[in-house]
Amino acid sequence: MFKLRWKYLVVAILLFVVEVLIAVYVNDNFVRPYFGDFLVVILIYYFIRAFLKIPVNLLAISVLLFAYLVEVLQYFKFIKLLGLQHSRLANIILGNSFQWIDIVAYTLGILFILLIEKMASGQAKKDTIERQSRAKERRDIS
Repeated sequence: MFKLRWKYLVVAILLFVVEVLIAVYVNDNFVRPYFGDFLVVILIYYFIRAFLKIPVNLLAISVLLFAYLVEVLQYFKFIKLLGLQHSRLANIILGNSFQWIDIVAYTLGILFILLIEKMASGQAKKDTIERQSRAKERRDIS
C-alpha cells in the first residue's frame, strides 16, 4: 500500500507553494477564497497519492469528504471551540467561516482530479497498446 511516487509528490509540493503564496500575498475576493479552496483538495489528493497506493475514486471521495468535514467544522466555529480563533495559522489552515461556495470549489477540484486521472489513465493505456504493437511488429520482422 505504501509506495513513494515522486511525480505526485512534486505536484503536491508545487501546489503547496502556490497555496502558501496565495495565503500570504493574495487578499482578493476570488483567488484566495475560491481558487485556493479548489487547489487545496488537489494538493491533499496528490500528497496522499504520493505515499499511498489507493484507488483513484476512493481517494478522491475521501479527500472530498474530508474537505466537507472541515467546512462543517467551520460552520460550528470549531477554531473558537479550540480556543484558536486568534491564531493566524489555524485560521489559514482550517478557515473560520462556512460558505456553500467553498463546498462547490472543493467539488470542482475533485472533479478536476478525476478528469486528469481519467486522461492520464487513457494515455497510459494508449502507450501500452503502442508498445505492444511495436513489440509485435519486431517479432513479426524477425
